[in-house]
Amino acid sequence: MAGGGKRIADREEGGGGSARIRGLFDGPLENAVADIDTAGAAGATGGAIDADAVIIGAGPAGLFQAFELGLLGIKCHIVDTLKHPGGQCAELYPDKPIYDIPALPVCGAQELVDRLLEQIKPFEPQFHLGEEVVELQVRADGRFDLATAAGTLFVAKAVVIAAGLGSFQPRRLGVEGADVFEDRQIHYRVRNASDFHGQRLVIFGGGDSALDWVIDLTGKARSVVHVHRRPEFRAAPASVARMKELVAEGRMSYVEGIAAGIRVAEGRLTGVTVKRSDGSMADLEADHVLAFFGLHPKLGPIAAWGFELEKKAIKVDTAKFQTSVPGIFAIGDINTYPGKKKLILSGFHEAALAAFAIAEHLNPAKKVHLQYTTTSPIMQKRLGVNA
Repeated sequence: MAGGGKRIADREEGGGGSARIRGLFDGPLENAVADIDTAGAAGATGGAIDADAVIIGAGPAGLFQAFELGLLGIKCHIVDTLKHPGGQCAELYPDKPIYDIPALPVCGAQELVDRLLEQIKPFEPQFHLGEEVVELQVRADGRFDLATAAGTLFVAKAVVIAAGLGSFQPRRLGVEGADVFEDRQIHYRVRNASDFHGQRLVIFGGGDSALDWVIDLTGKARSVVHVHRRPEFRAAPASVARMKELVAEGRMSYVEGIAAGIRVAEGRLTGVTVKRSDGSMADLEADHVLAFFGLHPKLGPIAAWGFELEKKAIKVDTAKFQTSVPGIFAIGDINTYPGKKKLILSGFHEAALAAFAIAEHLNPAKKVHLQYTTTSPIMQKRLGVNA
């Protein structure tokens, strides 16, 4: 395998008979979910957390994996680089409708995430949000040592990689000094729209997210200037037409150009400099800058962990959805196999079969019987329902 990481098959023996596999899921380090059980990104608690299973990724597939494991009595911890659960659904298109979830003719992406979080509540999975997995070691006894950049340590009997297309990173403004104001005055996603009411805004981008927020915040913000690098947009035609109407009405402004710099006074961002498409420069006053250039997935260190890859996806078998390393499973968009379709529904199916395989992996001597939530007293007890 290309890259600097060692293949698992050729691993080096480290202290205590463990084999070291290193990797990095790039992402911010902060927690921001109040109504789920989270382990703060503050760091290690003085020792490793013993876990039946650790799920890397809190998107729909990862969340449903926690549910399927819970039905089988398997406790899990969920680690995600994002500060909130939901993966691509929450990060890329929270307000977009989804039409292919069984029994739900239409479901918003964030609504789906909320429903999954509600569904797994009885099993009390522990979330570690805003944390990146930086180290994975395979012990001689087949268990796994994991560590996050925040210092959280795990000893897990099984690992499920449900990392979607990898770690999603926003495409940033790309001007000197912008990183200093990130999440303070320069933002790559909107967490609370009311924070921008009454503020002077400069909004970059030509896709749906940029246009949606331009339209939504016009009339609520003190001023809105929309900046895009070219005349063509990637947003819905109706949104583009509405933006142009608002410009014609004098309710907001539009500049065709790119960010060339930021202006700072007394430690605060006061504006941005834009290079217009004709080469001239424009200084725009701003209390906040919103930039929606899209996100790009990074497979990152997974590529160096020794898994058999095909087109940047982890190859798995279709009986267990196990990787080439016993005890490590991969579900959702991160995996591949003959006939693979990158659908949320496919991830749910994979999570169900992986759960049974994990149960067998944890206790090979015990037969895992198929039970149904409609009739199984054990499962109903785990769910906390009275049949």
